[in-house]
Amino acid sequence: MLSNIPTLDKQALFELLSNRFESEDKKLSQIPNPALLQDAEKSAKKIADAIRKNKKITLVGDYDVDGVSSTAIMVDFFRQIPYPLDAIIPNRFRDGYGVSPSVLERVDTDLVITVDNGISALEAARICKERGIDLIITDHHTPGDSLPDAYAIVDPKLPTCEYPFKEICGAQVAWLLLALVKKELNLSIDMKQFLDILAIAIIADIMPLIDINRTLVKEGLKVLISSTRPASIIIRDFLNKSTITSEDIAFQIAPRINSAGRLEDAHIALEFFTATDTNKAYKQFELLGKLNDLRKETEAEATKEAIEDADPDANVIVVAKENWHEGVVGIVAARLVDKFGKPAIVLSCEHGVAKGSARSIGNVSIYELIKANEQLLTKFGGHKMAAGLGLKEENIEAFRDAINKSASNIDPNDFIPTDKVTGILSSDDIDFELLHLLQNFEPYGEANHRPSFLLKGAEVVSIKTMGKEKSHCRITLRQFPHDRNTLELVLFRQVLEMPIDKKLSCSYTIAKNEFNGRVSLQLLVNKIY
Repeated sequence: MLSNIPTLDKQALFELLSNRFESEDKKLSQIPNPALLQDAEKSAKKIADAIRKNKKITLVGDYDVDGVSSTAIMVDFFRQIPYPLDAIIPNRFRDGYGVSPSVLERVDTDLVITVDNGISALEAARICKERGIDLIITDHHTPGDSLPDAYAIVDPKLPTCEYPFKEICGAQVAWLLLALVKKELNLSIDMKQFLDILAIAIIADIMPLIDINRTLVKEGLKVLISSTRPASIIIRDFLNKSTITSEDIAFQIAPRINSAGRLEDAHIALEFFTATDTNKAYKQFELLGKLNDLRKETEAEATKEAIEDADPDANVIVVAKENWHEGVVGIVAARLVDKFGKPAIVLSCEHGVAKGSARSIGNVSIYELIKANEQLLTKFGGHKMAAGLGLKEENIEAFRDAINKSASNIDPNDFIPTDKVTGILSSDDIDFELLHLLQNFEPYGEANHRPSFLLKGAEVVSIKTMGKEKSHCRITLRQFPHDRNTLELVLFRQVLEMPIDKKLSCSYTIAKNEFNGRVSLQLLVNKIY
């Protein structure tokens, strides 16, 4: 695995990164016309008509970051019209996912709009039809064989949709639709103001950072730095950096936003995003921080048990247990993918029913694998890299066998992670010039991974614990024997014991570290081999 890795200098690295992108970055003005989204114009006209006729409009969102972001953008837009919008985010534990019959029971409205959900809401669409409620579905998940009987469905994954870039998140679909509503109503609302929240959604939902996604994240992070939105001000204060990267959002902000829907209620996160003053935003962010700490504890315990239960020889890891917190199974699945290098499905069982989340790796579509065995499920939905599913507890064993049989037909190369080691760097090349070179190719994320470099058989000079609970460590290494230069690497959430031979092989990434106004290079351990 560690053979055939090229030794790079700065010029070679620049050329390698340049080749990742076929063309120049798009400008915001080059984003494809939202009208190319199937049913988007029809939906915009219906929404504009409902506003003109003073009809009641209800929005149904989702409890993850993308769903909360979609809902927040809609709420803010309607607030600026101004027009009353009844926004509901289902509670994961009471309502389940999306625009469910239980949500519709408490709704008295003329028009329901979904964001980041609805493509599989067949029963909800039937109920809306019976009650004379117009239903507009906006989603980005892969459609099943049957579509809901709704007034309109806006989803780039519809096989008949002509929108040229399909890999967009729910918040993008909602934002593009609102651009058409703005046009219909001849409003002067600046759509660029929502890019801070939109960027968070794209990053958190692990959309590929290419094409328009790259443009929107790049511009959105700039808006985040300058926005007067109270939530953005709090995020800036919390991160305390002159520039914000996609990784700052992915590792420090998205988990906090997600924790509300995972452990309690996503309205806590919605109230953070839509707060009209910094005091309210700060209170909500503090609450999100506490929930995130609780999420970490809950997740760590479940992950430990899941690793013990997992079959390391399986093509797809499928684990299930009673009392695993339903809100953390998705994160536990991601941890299993990291641990075993294979797709993973984690199920929480209660009263004979199993509900869970799936995460994938490399080029394996977990959605297609699950769909191939849908006869054993009560529900499922998602996309290539992540999915949700439900089944009877009695069918878990049959499902585990069936999905592993399906996965045995997949090319083994498809299981190889796409974030492989980029190359080997001389320690002489690790400087601010290199950091500047790397920054030119941001934002990094899905489909544009931050370059990772290899240290092979490096001499360990020292290991020191760090952090409040001494749960991280700082490793000083010498890359080559008799090399005068040493490299200092940081390993988070793990304390490394001194190897017997004092040798270490690991991959690492290079990032900018800002602390108390001082800027330095930070080398972060990715993986120890």
